[in-house]
Amino acid sequence: MKKIALLPLLVLFISITTQAQRYAVIDSKYILEKIPDYKEAQSKLDEFSRLWQQELDQKQAAVDKMFKDYDAEQVMLPDNLKKKREDELYNKEKELRDLQRKRFGFEGDLFKKRQELIKPIQDRVYNAVQKLAVDKQYDFILDKSEGITVIFADPKLDKSEDVLKNLGVK
Repeated sequence: MKKIALLPLLVLFISITTQAQRYAVIDSKYILEKIPDYKEAQSKLDEFSRLWQQELDQKQAAVDKMFKDYDAEQVMLPDNLKKKREDELYNKEKELRDLQRKRFGFEGDLFKKRQELIKPIQDRVYNAVQKLAVDKQYDFILDKSEGITVIFADPKLDKSEDVLKNLGVK
């Protein structure tokens, strides 16, 4: 009998606890775009990327020219020279792939530059979000920018401006 009497109390307690959760929504993409340091870091990153892509394009053009020259001359080349030129082409293509991987691959130069330039800014935003969560006693803060699906968010829950204020950005 006591168990039956405790069940409604338990259900009531759980429903009160569930309703007590506080949450907010932010848009990290919007926040980052409002931070001048982020814009500057992103333009530097874009410049590095452009320069490295130019370097790769030049090397690709050189490999393409070597291949075109070889293709035109291969009929007249003796077997030993043909083999030597094929090896040179293979090595140049391998160098190009290695350089591509070094610049744009996983944990390549672009990744390292992004970590160097953008990660500190993202950490500042994260710390500001964390401070907002603690100050306003939010249980959850959802990010409505890329990657996480939020079907609907009431605009009054969007606390992106509060995060910007914590960062000192107007």
